[in-house]
Amino acid sequence: MTRVKGITRRWLINTLGVIAAIVIVIVICLSFAIKVFFYNSIEQTISGRSTELINVFGSYTTESSTDFITMATEYVENFPDKELMELMVINSAGRVVITSTGFPPDESQPMPDYEMAKSSSGGVATWSGTLVSGEPVMALTRVITNSQGSYLGAVRYIVSLEMANQRVMAFVAIFITSGVVIILLVLFSGSFFIRSIVNPVKKMSVTAKRIAQGDFNAKIDKLHDDEIGDLCDAINNMAQELGVAEKMKNDFISSVSHELRTPLTAIKGWAETMQLGGVSDKETFDKGMSVIIKEASRLTGIVEELLDFSRLQNGRMMLMMDKTDILAELDESIYMLKERASSEGKHLLYDEPDYVGPVLGDRNRLKQVFFNIIDNALKYTPADGVVAIEVSADQDNVKIKVTDNGVGISPEDLPRVKEKFYKANQTVRGSGIGLAVADEIISMHNGTLDIESSLGVGTTVTITLPLIKEKSSDSGNPQ
Repeated sequence: MTRVKGITRRWLINTLGVIAAIVIVIVICLSFAIKVFFYNSIEQTISGRSTELINVFGSYTTESSTDFITMATEYVENFPDKELMELMVINSAGRVVITSTGFPPDESQPMPDYEMAKSSSGGVATWSGTLVSGEPVMALTRVITNSQGSYLGAVRYIVSLEMANQRVMAFVAIFITSGVVIILLVLFSGSFFIRSIVNPVKKMSVTAKRIAQGDFNAKIDKLHDDEIGDLCDAINNMAQELGVAEKMKNDFISSVSHELRTPLTAIKGWAETMQLGGVSDKETFDKGMSVIIKEASRLTGIVEELLDFSRLQNGRMMLMMDKTDILAELDESIYMLKERASSEGKHLLYDEPDYVGPVLGDRNRLKQVFFNIIDNALKYTPADGVVAIEVSADQDNVKIKVTDNGVGISPEDLPRVKEKFYKANQTVRGSGIGLAVADEIISMHNGTLDIESSLGVGTTVTITLPLIKEKSSDSGNPQ
């Protein structure tokens, strides 16, 4: 047998269990109430009949039991409800002397109401119980006294409760049937509701497992525009994003592999050539060593970039913050790239301003960012293209703009170029993490890195950094 588990089990225990408990309590309460109602009705009927005795014996003065028996016999004979209840006349000795049925009384029958009535201040007592025969009855005894208060005897009314109990049981059966119908209706309607949740969740679970196993094309059909539908959309979007991330990761691995392989091939080729004695003159030897050193430096740069990205991902990158001359670091980065720009036939333009205030930053990391941004601009600028660098400042910030007239970035790629592993142009060398690292470093300096670009026109990267607030003397010269 299949074990009920999960949401269905919780619903059965929580919702259906609570509803069943409430229905049971209501059925019990209604059953008790209907029983009390019937019993009270019978008791009120008997009590109403017994009050007639006050009128019959209210002015009775004699102490003769014979006269009492005579009057009681007359009352019993004229009693109109003999078919509904039985009457017994009890003499002063406690013996039943007359019954409305005409049959001799059963001396073995219990009469607790009679004993209670004799000891009661009002002279009336009621008892519900079972006769020796097993018949359920309700009995009321009213003690009769004369006008002087002397005890003469008692009249006992007995009503069978079998009919009342049958009616009570009929109502109880109706209540139970209604309760079962309510529970079945709840179960029936709830099963549809549970299926509308459980079945989609099962499908989502299967799809999520497929996604976890790498099938990012797995999709869930959205059937309803509700919370479950929103969850389907979220999982579908997650699968799509994971697919994009997986592609970006694979492209990144491929790109880095290519980036590493190219310099390694050059280094290995020249090293083998030099080892086998293939270099006979100093000029060729110097050229080979230059290639090895250049490509080794390129490898070092790639590895450092990967390490920086790893540090950023793990939150382990530490900045050595100090008062920094931003122009000096920018000048050094430009100087490092001037020869390359010239060799590639590209124009690197920079008009250094007279003065820009210092910033609080890590000079090496800022130099790394400037180098990365200018290097990117040169990579995407064609021969005879222009890369222009402009510096401006106000009282609060310094802005460094690097503008090129290269290929530009498409509107679809522009919002994502600062994401890790993302490369808008796969034909150009690079790992796809340089801008992500640069953006994070600038953010750690409380600055911003903004990119504006138009496809086929060019790109402008703006780096904004806060200046250190310098105190001024009375003459207004900076200290």
